[in-house]
Amino acid sequence: MRTRSDAWIPAPRTEPDPDPLTQSRRLAELTAGRRLVVVTGAGLSTPSGIPDYRSPGSPPRTPMTIEMFLSSPDFRRHYWARNHLGWRHMDAARPNAAHRALARLEQTGTVAGVITQNVDMLHLKAGSRRVVDLHGSYGRVRCLQCGRRLSRHALDARFEAANPGFRESVNGRGAIEVAPDADAVLAETSGFVLVDCPACSGILKPDIVYFGETVPKDVVAQSFALVDEADAVLVAGSSLTVMSGLRFVKRAARDGKEVFIVNRGATRADGVATLKIDHRCEVVLPALADLLEA
Repeated sequence: MRTRSDAWIPAPRTEPDPDPLTQSRRLAELTAGRRLVVVTGAGLSTPSGIPDYRSPGSPPRTPMTIEMFLSSPDFRRHYWARNHLGWRHMDAARPNAAHRALARLEQTGTVAGVITQNVDMLHLKAGSRRVVDLHGSYGRVRCLQCGRRLSRHALDARFEAANPGFRESVNGRGAIEVAPDADAVLAETSGFVLVDCPACSGILKPDIVYFGETVPKDVVAQSFALVDEADAVLVAGSSLTVMSGLRFVKRAARDGKEVFIVNRGATRADGVATLKIDHRCEVVLPALADLLEA
């Protein structure tokens, strides 16, 4: 039996639950009449066509770090050229059944709010209203010098003007693979022209928390406030590999609140979960919403 001291050690890889609907009924029984805060991760958005880093079967990928981004103008040129091609893939993505189920559960009062590690804005597109974007959003860009923010659509227009024909020339080469950070997999980017902040000519960066950066204090405070006001935590589509999401589950467990998990594969909180369902969120969460609304 696991003790509390080793409860946060990653559990062994598990096989998918063979009966997710029975497990959904159990989850509905345990959460009926309770207010949940939901911590979501990349596994919630993979059915919408957005790749992730860690789900079973995902190819090896290297996430962006702040050190890489700041290392040189050449690296930033390489990044922005790839992002210029790939960000529209994320912008075109649409919520799946799991996102819509959480929006329904918020409308009926079961979900108090969502803390998402995703940057894809799919919770907002699905109709969720109380959403904390823990790691930022692909739809915004920030100047590292003056702090000015602008929309990714506005930056796209400037990149198009500075790089006429670039998108068309690359698209003509065939299908492009898109990575989880909304950048396309592209080798040759030396001819791409960078643009700087229109206010101060500073370095522009996606308003996303890269590996090696810290989540802004006000965002952390909003997230802890959601955990504190909820009766329990539901983890959906996250292995909780990084502490930025795991800390909220730790807070709930410390305060004696129950933890429920729906995720394909093992998570770092399996040892403290009242119920773990190893299955796809787009199957379990709609079933949960139907059962709680019945």
